[in-house]
Amino acid sequence: MAGYDNRQWQSADGLNLHYRDYPGGEGRPPILCLPGLTRNARDFEEVAERLAGDWRVLAVDLRGRGDSDYAKDAATYTPLTYVADVLALLDDLGLTKVVAFGTSLGGLVTMLLAAQARDRLAGALLNDVGPEIEAAGLARIRTYVGKSSSFPTWMHAARAVEEANADVYPGYTIDDWLKMAKRLYYVNNSGRIVLDYDMKIAEPFREPGGEAAPDMWPALDALAGLPLLIVRGARSDVLSAATAEKMAARLPGSELVTVADIGHTPTLGEPDVIAATDRLLARVAKEPAAA
Repeated sequence: MAGYDNRQWQSADGLNLHYRDYPGGEGRPPILCLPGLTRNARDFEEVAERLAGDWRVLAVDLRGRGDSDYAKDAATYTPLTYVADVLALLDDLGLTKVVAFGTSLGGLVTMLLAAQARDRLAGALLNDVGPEIEAAGLARIRTYVGKSSSFPTWMHAARAVEEANADVYPGYTIDDWLKMAKRLYYVNNSGRIVLDYDMKIAEPFREPGGEAAPDMWPALDALAGLPLLIVRGARSDVLSAATAEKMAARLPGSELVTVADIGHTPTLGEPDVIAATDRLLARVAKEPAAA
């Protein structure tokens, strides 16, 4: 198991934000892992453990998630604020370039980061998200985000996760559901197993347009010319096949991988995605300006 250091940086509004720092990759741009709406750095454990050593991997807890502070103002739970937080981290570490791995919300942050500071990106992976988000997926996400739940045991939590996600991961075993539960939940001071995020992240998300900028296609276009991997779950209700194909066609040189029998989102541990990720990183490593 790859070791990592728990580190912090500070946002412009004074929050202490957490990230895992897996060492490696001298002379290469670090991989910056940006999780989904209700997720945290633990989502990237397997990715980081596979790549650490050859690459430095930074897996962040966005504000209001995991070991990062909860925002004083819920109105700051927006993609543009997350971009500002990420740029503060890069500046704090003195990093000129990173390879962004963005899952769902993290992919929106990646596109907006490209729009604001393309020179800070050496490549990108967009995991099951694009400039257009399907209405069905948004409606489903709004049914659960910001709704607290509490369980007495990890098995209870795992069964609840299975009930909510059986259509997303139809091949999962109870061991898989337990692993997923331990990424989503933590044990609070009362000994209850609860979701590991601020319920208030739902407030701006529930506002019209709160889930993304009005038109994200120009943000996607900012990734043109960079090594880019687009990953889509074949059962996804967030990223349609048509949108994914349009993204790939719009950015020549990008690669689109569709993961069979998986919904929103792939874990990035699927064999096809591992192979494509290695191809992406090989391209990054060959770039003269990569370091």
